[in-house]
Amino acid sequence: MIRHLLFLTLTALPLAAQSPSDLDRKLTDRIAATLKESTAPSASVAVVLDGKLVFAKAFGKASISPDRPATTETRYAVGSISKQFTAAALLMLQEQGKLSLDDKVSRYFPNLTRADEVTIRQLLSHTSGYEDYAPQDYLIPDWTKPTTPMAVVEGWARKPLNFEPGTKWQYSNTNYVLAGEIFEKASGQPLLAFLKEKIFQPLGMGSAADWGIAMPTDAAAYTRFAGGPPRPVGREAVGWYFAAGELSMTPSDLAKWDISFLKKQILSPHSYEEFTREVRLKNGDTTHYALGLDVGEFNHIPTIAHSGEVSGFLASNTLYPARNAAIVVLTNEDGVSLIGPVTAQVATILFVTEQPAAVEKDTQQVRAILEGLRRGKFDRALFTSNANTYFTEQALSDTKKSLGEIGKLESVTRASETLRGGMIHRNYRAVFQKKTVTLNIYVMPDGKFEQFMIVE
Repeated sequence: MIRHLLFLTLTALPLAAQSPSDLDRKLTDRIAATLKESTAPSASVAVVLDGKLVFAKAFGKASISPDRPATTETRYAVGSISKQFTAAALLMLQEQGKLSLDDKVSRYFPNLTRADEVTIRQLLSHTSGYEDYAPQDYLIPDWTKPTTPMAVVEGWARKPLNFEPGTKWQYSNTNYVLAGEIFEKASGQPLLAFLKEKIFQPLGMGSAADWGIAMPTDAAAYTRFAGGPPRPVGREAVGWYFAAGELSMTPSDLAKWDISFLKKQILSPHSYEEFTREVRLKNGDTTHYALGLDVGEFNHIPTIAHSGEVSGFLASNTLYPARNAAIVVLTNEDGVSLIGPVTAQVATILFVTEQPAAVEKDTQQVRAILEGLRRGKFDRALFTSNANTYFTEQALSDTKKSLGEIGKLESVTRASETLRGGMIHRNYRAVFQKKTVTLNIYVMPDGKFEQFMIVE
C-alpha cells in the first residue's frame, strides 16, 4: 500500500501566452471537471511556476459525513512522497561526514540478510533485493495492528533477497524503513525531529507532520470498490509508515519543498546531483529511478517525480526543472484514477502548445469520406496523385469490407494537428459500433488529401 504510482501523458496554450486570470480559470475548470468525473471526495492542487507558488486550490469535500469542504489548509497523507525526505536526510548526514551512501548495511545492522553486500544507496534506489513488506493496494488486517519500524526490518530484511544486490530494480518499502533506522542510528536523532529542524521549519512547512497523529481538520480517508461510491476506510496503525511513507501536509507546504528543491537551497550542489541522478544496474541497464525520485519526462520535458499511496489517499509530486515548475496533486480516496490525469492535464495547460480548434467542416469532410469508403464510394478528385495510387481497387475493397464489419460510424473527432513536410498532419478518432479506429491524415495547402490511412 505504501507505494508510488507511475503515470504521465496528454495535450493546450503555453504558459507565456496566458494571463494569470486565464491560467487560474483554465486550471480550475479542468480540475473541477476531472474531479467530478472521478467521483472522488476531493482534490487539492498546488502549482509552482518560475520558482513561485502561483496556484493553490482545493476542490470537493475533506469529509462526506459529516460534510466538511476541503480547503487549502486541509492536510492529506502523502505516502511514498515521504521517501524523498528520507533520502534528503541521509544526504545531509553524508555532507556532515556521519555516513556514506556507499556504506554497507552491515556497518549499522550486521545481522540482516547479506548486510555486508547491500549499500545505503541500493536501499534508496530500490536495487537492494530486500522484499517489500507492503505491496498490497488495500488495507490488510496486519496493518491495523500497531508495530515498530524495527519489527518491520526484522520481519522482512532477514528474508532471502529477491535478487542479487544491484542487478534488478524492484520497489520495496522495506528499503526505506531500514534506511530510516540507519539514519537514526548514525545521527542519534529521530528522523521526524531532524526533518522538522532541518527542512520543515526553515522552509515554513507548518503543516508537515507524522500522519499517525490525526487532526480533526485532516482530510478523511476513503476507498472505492470497482466503480462504486466513496466508502470510509481505516488507516494503518502506528509503526507501519515511518521513513517509507509517514508524512502528511498541505499541497502548498509540499510546494515550498519543491521551490527549495528547484533552487537547490537545502543540500549542496553535489548532493542534489546524487539525489537526482538515475541509478544504473550493474550491467548498465536503466532504472528510471534516482534516490526516492522517479526520473522521466512529460512531452519531452524532463521530470523528477514521485507519487504515494496509503489507505484512503493518493498523492503526486512532479517537478519540471527545465521549466522551474512543479505540480502537486493530493486526494483523499484510493482506488481511483485521478492524480495522474490531473497532473497531466495541468502540465498540458502549462507547457503544451494548444492545438488549433477543430474546424467543423474539416471534420465533416473526413467523416463523409469515411462513410463513403464504408459503402465503397470514393471521390478521387479530393486526393492527390500519390494518394490515388494508394487507393487501388484492392485497397478500396479491403477498406469497404473491414469497415462494414465494425458497424455504424458513431463519431469522428480530431485528436491532434501538427505540421510536417509542408502539410498539415491530423489524427482523428473514429468510433464505430464495434471498434474505434485511428485516421492518420496529411492535407496539402490546397486542401487535397495526400494521405488518408485507417488504422485499426
